[in-house]
Amino acid sequence: MTIFSYILVAFLIVCAVAVCLNKNLLTSIVIFMSYSVIMCIIWILLESPDLAITEAAVGAGVTSLLFFMTLKKIHALTEVRGEEEPMWDDEEGEDE
Repeated sequence: MTIFSYILVAFLIVCAVAVCLNKNLLTSIVIFMSYSVIMCIIWILLESPDLAITEAAVGAGVTSLLFFMTLKKIHALTEVRGEEEPMWDDEEGEDE
């Protein structure tokens, strides 16, 4: 294995541990996407383009999209805002 392969495996292990230990769900999904991209690169280095394409499509694509949709459905994607600053103006387009 080359030095690049060792670095990829190290990043893969770091991503796997970070997904498990992270408290923020959105951050965990982004790290999971990184994990899938690293796995895709490893499959390419192992000369398995079919597995690389599948990992990119299913791991980084479809699964992450389903995770994001689930977070939206359970209302976990909310922004923290102060009392004085509304997130949007309810009277857009109306002149005062």
